Amino acid sequence: MLFPDLRPPTIALRGKEELRKLRAAGRLAHELLDYLGPLVKPGVTTEELDRLADAWTTARGAVSAPYGYQGSNPNLPFPKHICTSPNEVVCHGIPSRRVVLREGDIINLDVTPILDGWHGDASRTYLVGRVSDAARRLVETTQQCLDAAIREVKPGGRLGDIGEAIEEVAAKAGYSVVRDFVGHGIGDRFHAPPQVKHYGKRSGGDGRGRGLRLQPGMVFTIEPMINEGEWPVQMLDDGWTAVTADGKLSAQFEHTVVVTESGVEILTLP
Repeated sequence: MLFPDLRPPTIALRGKEELRKLRAAGRLAHELLDYLGPLVKPGVTTEELDRLADAWTTARGAVSAPYGYQGSNPNLPFPKHICTSPNEVVCHGIPSRRVVLREGDIINLDVTPILDGWHGDASRTYLVGRVSDAARRLVETTQQCLDAAIREVKPGGRLGDIGEAIEEVAAKAGYSVVRDFVGHGIGDRFHAPPQVKHYGKRSGGDGRGRGLRLQPGMVFTIEPMINEGEWPVQMLDDGWTAVTADGKLSAQFEHTVVVTESGVEILTLP
């Protein structure tokens, strides 16, 4: 999400020991999504997925960052351990016993375990049983948007390179990129600078570039939300759930990455 309360960015450059801890947390996020994947099937409630995710995380000595997270409104802490966002839900869907997965749905699961004080943040969109060709194409394109964005991460690159790479893939497929929510720096804090927009412009020929210049040691998430229709979203009354304004499908994938001396390392992989 956008974080207007952040002051001018002081961006941490992570050292060897910090990266070791971030890899461990990131690996845990990856393994949690691997665990949840086979459980995503018709008839399962999103509350059950949340319960299982919490038990799995706790058994490994970690805690769930979303649980009790206050965001920009201290009066509305997030009440569950993961975000479950089916179909037209763009992000931050709250698990509920009333939300039952059905054949043909798609659903994004967003997890952030904290291990030894460090965050691992990742998400995937899953297919529930047999889905339509249109839904499958949206999900596959969203994964391609994330892949294209990660290929742009390297020392001396710009955040604008990431945003334009995502927009190129989405626009070619006829989709739009959500602008209300962004990737973010992460480490011993859940959300920190920089903000990573999923739209933008690559560095220009004038040498000035567009967006923050990337440096080795920067750690941040890239988490494009791609809409089947137009990009505007609406917030539900629960203060967290964002849905597409036109009611069409939305998909998302997310990894946490670090800029290395030679390119990029994905921290939320085995």
